[in-house]
Amino acid sequence: MLNIDSLQKGVVIDHIEAGMGMRIYDLLGLDDLDCCVALIKNARSTKFGKKDIIKIEGDIEINFEVLGFIDPNITVDVIDDGRIVEKKKLVLPETITNVVKCKNPRCITSIEEGVDHIFRLCDREKRRYRCVYCEQEYKARP
Repeated sequence: MLNIDSLQKGVVIDHIEAGMGMRIYDLLGLDDLDCCVALIKNARSTKFGKKDIIKIEGDIEINFEVLGFIDPNITVDVIDDGRIVEKKKLVLPETITNVVKCKNPRCITSIEEGVDHIFRLCDREKRRYRCVYCEQEYKARP
């Protein structure tokens, strides 16, 4: 059995859909951090069967919009002095910036360098977003 120590101070991102942990790791830029980060893939879960977990040591800022976009069912626990001091509830964000890229080859984001890729939520139930520049639709994973 794999043993990962508990955190004294940090953040635990839990209930990540199995296989999505590395994508979250990349989108949050966790490889740039100068602290201990543990990515646990395919951990046993009574609720989901398998899940991924990310544990980050230290006092850091997390982009909750990225997490909410990927899966609003992810749980985020803030740990201090070895105890959970806060549980963050994620929601599907109204806008996302530079999380996904517009696929339209005629969009300004494809033509001009340095233009932010901004998408606005247009259908919450179906998790659909539209590019603010060209209206190209992007459907988030169900």
